[in-house]
Amino acid sequence: MIQKKEPKDWIAVSKETHRELFSELDVLLRAVDRFFIIENLPSAKETLSESNFFDELSAVRDLILRTLSILEVIIPESKKNSYWFQKFAETKFLTDRNRDIFREELYKQDTPEKAVFLLYDSFVNLKGLVTDLLKSGDITYLSYMNIGQILSKEIRENNYFNPFKKDINPEFDIIENQEISDIVKNIRDKDTKKYISLILIYLLRLLRYLKHIDITTQRTISLNTSLIILMLNRSEISMFKNYTEKIIPKITQPDLKMLIQSLSYQFSMETKRVYLQELKEILKKKAPRYFRGRIENSHGILKNLAEQSIVQIAQFYKPGLTGEDIFISFIAKTEQSLRLREDILVLHKFLTLLTEKSNKQEERVRIFGPLRNFMMYFESFTFRLLRYEDYEEFVSFFKEVLSFKKEQVVAGEVNRLREKIHNFRIFLETTLRHIANRTEVRDKPIDMDRIDKTINQYLSG
Repeated sequence: MIQKKEPKDWIAVSKETHRELFSELDVLLRAVDRFFIIENLPSAKETLSESNFFDELSAVRDLILRTLSILEVIIPESKKNSYWFQKFAETKFLTDRNRDIFREELYKQDTPEKAVFLLYDSFVNLKGLVTDLLKSGDITYLSYMNIGQILSKEIRENNYFNPFKKDINPEFDIIENQEISDIVKNIRDKDTKKYISLILIYLLRLLRYLKHIDITTQRTISLNTSLIILMLNRSEISMFKNYTEKIIPKITQPDLKMLIQSLSYQFSMETKRVYLQELKEILKKKAPRYFRGRIENSHGILKNLAEQSIVQIAQFYKPGLTGEDIFISFIAKTEQSLRLREDILVLHKFLTLLTEKSNKQEERVRIFGPLRNFMMYFESFTFRLLRYEDYEEFVSFFKEVLSFKKEQVVAGEVNRLREKIHNFRIFLETTLRHIANRTEVRDKPIDMDRIDKTINQYLSG
């Protein structure tokens, strides 16, 4: 059989063919480095010396496996076969001197090909090391940090695939959208153009990272990899906020200064929701549905935040522009507020129905099942629209109600929730008043027919 001859510069060809995979590789290398910074982790480690980092290192192992799967796609089959043959020959046939020559040639990294094989070689070795370490079941802080230092060294010493080599990577950190690009080009003041360009690049970079999060799967490798990418965003958002705080005093336009301050504040509040609420202690929650739900909510919050911020900046310079002109699947702020208001009204009406019918067993059972289904929908799709200040109240109430089983409802145990339901309904009414004060919904009437139809759909389902 005649083997297909690979082109001399196969890396360049591979980059053209697998552009998205090279982008993901860049994200994963950044993410795994940041995951060894304790402040970026989702779990509170109050006493580091006594903490077990088994869950964190398990997540790292899964990211290593994902990285290797990417490298095995972008490296041609014939080159991979050659690598494994050399590895075999190195251990079985080469003299010490020939082994030195082989290693020296690889470590030169005078071509991208050698650099990618060095990265592949390092991750193959790390996979074996981490897998063996995890067999103990107990990973100390020192062991975890030692693995992190090895990984960081391998990544940062790579001549061609070190993602930290440049603050702005011209290969990925570019403004591709023509509308946004034109806005930046037309900014006359040199300093303002620089500030807005960098803010937009930061925001677009966040969206690029989020693009590599898989919110459709329950596979552990994908979920853990997605979590580590979210932790990378925590680090990036911190840098973004530091940059905005640095430039705000230098901006001379009062309305532009106010806009950047507003965006910085929004990021402060929304990132608290993601990292102090949604992802808090997530590695201790092993159920795939719970894990995936938190990842999906966090992804939705951050994606919406970055897109809304970009649109607000664009509309500052071009008021007639809409979110749909920039992002295909953009959901406008008005639409989000209307959806939140409608879903809360449906929830409020459901709870009122349950309270009114709670003394009749048949009616109680008939209402509780659909209510539970709606609450699960609300938890999956509407939680991400809540304010930071309201989130904990919703989580606490939902946790208690959703823990009830059908037998308990039949037995009438749900009646002991009467007071909590009453108090939560009052809380929902307060939340609705806050939403009603939002500028984007102030003149928008409530469609009660639509709300009734939603309730009837759940009741008849």
